[in-house]
Amino acid sequence: MSFGLARGNMDLLFCKVDWFSVEQHQRSAVDQEVDVYHPDKLLNTSEDALVDYFLEKYRMDVPQIQRDAISVDQREARIDVSQDPLRYVSDRSRPFHVPGTLVEVEIPFSGDEQFFRVQPSTFTLNPPRGEVRGSSLFIHVQGTTLQPAQVKQHIDSTVAEIETNLNHLRSAAEQFNRSIAQQAQSRIAFRKQKLLQDRNLVANLGFPMKQRDGAAATYASPQVRRKITPVQPPASTASFTPEPALPDDHYNAILDIMTNMVRVMECSPSAFAHSDEEAIRTHFLVQLNGHYQGQATGETFNYEGKTDILVKDKGRSIFIAECKFWRGEKGYLETIDQLLGYLTWRDTKAAILVFNRNRNFTDVLAKVKEITERHPNFRKFIRQRSETGWMFRFAHRDDPNREMTVTVMVFDVPNAS
Repeated sequence: MSFGLARGNMDLLFCKVDWFSVEQHQRSAVDQEVDVYHPDKLLNTSEDALVDYFLEKYRMDVPQIQRDAISVDQREARIDVSQDPLRYVSDRSRPFHVPGTLVEVEIPFSGDEQFFRVQPSTFTLNPPRGEVRGSSLFIHVQGTTLQPAQVKQHIDSTVAEIETNLNHLRSAAEQFNRSIAQQAQSRIAFRKQKLLQDRNLVANLGFPMKQRDGAAATYASPQVRRKITPVQPPASTASFTPEPALPDDHYNAILDIMTNMVRVMECSPSAFAHSDEEAIRTHFLVQLNGHYQGQATGETFNYEGKTDILVKDKGRSIFIAECKFWRGEKGYLETIDQLLGYLTWRDTKAAILVFNRNRNFTDVLAKVKEITERHPNFRKFIRQRSETGWMFRFAHRDDPNREMTVTVMVFDVPNAS
């Protein structure tokens, strides 16, 4: 009996190129594409959107065999038995064909067919044979006196060997996919910084602060009074238009002042027991303007409407804060919508201060974070800033490339006893 794989019409699998070369090629390709990406598109596009693009393009999708969809077919074939040691063949240097049977096994799969050519880091010296056609892998079993049990055993062992190789590749690919987003993000950030430097943008279009003597150190807030001066560098002739941004260190300093003010409210509930949102907003404005001075007036922090605290440059908001009592999901989502409506610059920063009275504080904390991440414009959870505060990234309602950093801080402000 002749029993084995067809000779000459099946390729060896998992042996054309090694995994290390594939991984290095993908990493180099990511860096190269970032480096030649159109500079204005790079600057005008959300960093998260760019990272998602590169991740989707360069992530590795190792095939997954669909065992339940495996099918077989058989047909008559001329079998080369020149290498069968149990047969007498006068000249084994040439093919010697006899009538036989060929069983073709079709194995559907999902994923990138190129991985059937890749040798995993763990491999054998006798890889399986097969042929990829479309979204199926075909293997052959042929012989002159095939028996069902032998054919079944050969199919099972070959499929198992193929799956073992794919599992090795899948493990390596998953590790690569987890790391490629960080690689792309780092490369994008580096090139953006270089492009901005080339266009004479100093210090992330920030606000140079001039120290001023005499600021009180009330509520453990900053020791100096700072002057916020938005700096717009000379406009580039390129299509990217530089826009002002509030630097992260000043953003965090403002949040710290507001947090310290709430701590005072928590420690002295009787003084604020009957304060509404507008009164609390005024309370914050007094303290914030005691530490920051605007470019043209003494009040950098202004208000619009009933609850807004705003910092503006050229009529557009670059920092927005909302003071709200917790009144349930509907009111909270409306607050987020209101903030997104203010977004005009590409890097507006915002804060929502949620005050809780007479409700289970633990339940409110859990609801606020969960509701925030369900908002249709939610893009990314950045980090937890405190036990009761989180930083998020939101997209503009009309332009997904314009984003807002939103810090949500929840505080328990009980009524006076």
